Amino acid sequence: MSEIENLWHTNDITKLGLEQHAFQLDDAGLTIVPPEKTGVPSEKIDRAVDAILARFTEVTGGCPISIEEGPMGELEFAQGRKSRFPGMEDNQPKPTQTTVGQLIKLDRSIRDLAVNPVANALIDYIVGPEGNNAPQEPGEPPPKARRLSNGGTAFIKWQGEYGYGANLGLHCDQNGSAMPWGRNSLACNAMWCLTEYSKEGGALCYVPGSHKSMKVPTGANEAHLAVPVEAPRGSLVVWHGATWHGAFPKQTPGLRLNATLYYRHLMVMSQENLRITMEDEPWDDCGNPELMRDLIGFDDRFPYSKPGRKWPKFVGSNVK
Repeated sequence: MSEIENLWHTNDITKLGLEQHAFQLDDAGLTIVPPEKTGVPSEKIDRAVDAILARFTEVTGGCPISIEEGPMGELEFAQGRKSRFPGMEDNQPKPTQTTVGQLIKLDRSIRDLAVNPVANALIDYIVGPEGNNAPQEPGEPPPKARRLSNGGTAFIKWQGEYGYGANLGLHCDQNGSAMPWGRNSLACNAMWCLTEYSKEGGALCYVPGSHKSMKVPTGANEAHLAVPVEAPRGSLVVWHGATWHGAFPKQTPGLRLNATLYYRHLMVMSQENLRITMEDEPWDDCGNPELMRDLIGFDDRFPYSKPGRKWPKFVGSNVK
C-alpha cells in the first residue's frame, strides 16, 4: 500500500470499484451511485419507506400518507417559522415539506443503510483519517475519522410552488465550522433516494465545484448555477460539506422521499448525542455492528466524563 493509499483509505475505493465516484467528489463535490452498485435490494428500500411513513403518521397525530398521494389530511404548522437558508423570505407560504429524525432507531433497514460499505467508503474518502497522534499499531493506517452526526433524517416533500424560494435554499452544511476550510469534509451527507429524483419532482440541486470556493453562498442570484440531482429510486448521493446545495420545488403529485445520513469529522461536535440516545436502542441489529459502534463513537476518547489518563502512583520517598 502506498503512502497516499494509507492516508486516504483508497484501498476501499478500489476494492468496491468507486474510483470514478471519488473523482467526482473531488471535482464536482457530489456523486450519484446507481442502485446496482450499492448492494441494497429494493425490498430494503421498501421497508425503509414503510418505517418512515409510519413514523410520520405517528408524530403528526394520525395523518395518513402515501408515496402516491402525499399527506392525506390537513396539517397545521407552527407559527412564526423562520428560515435558516440564505435568500428565503421570512413570510413564507405554508410549508410543503417536513422531516422525521432519529431514523436509525426506527428499523433495521435504515441501520443497514448507515453501515453500507459503499456509502462509508466514499464518506471516508472525503472526511479522511485521524491525525498521526491517534492510537494505532505500527504499520497500520490511521483510524477513520468519520462519525454519524445524528441518527439520520428523512426529508418528506410534497407538491408546492415555493419550496425553498427563489434561491432554492442554497447552503453548505459545514458553514458553522471555522474557516479557512481545506480538502477534508468536516460534515457530509449520504442521501438514499427512496423515490425517483427529478427536477420537476423536487430533486436536490447543487452547484458543481462550489466546494472548492471554500465559502458559503450569499443567497443572492446564485440559483442559476444549480443543477438538479436526477437519479432513480434506490440511488445513493454523497456530497462534500462545503458543496452548495438546495432543492427545486416539487411540481408533481405524491412524495419525494429520502433517508439522509449526516456524518461529521470526529473533531466536529455532533448534532445528536448518539452515545446517549442510542445506548439502549438496538444499534447492533444491523449488517455491521462493529462499524455502527464506530460510527456512533461509543469508544471515542472525547468527550469524556472522567479523565482517561492514569495517575502516577507514589511508591516511596526519595527525600534524604
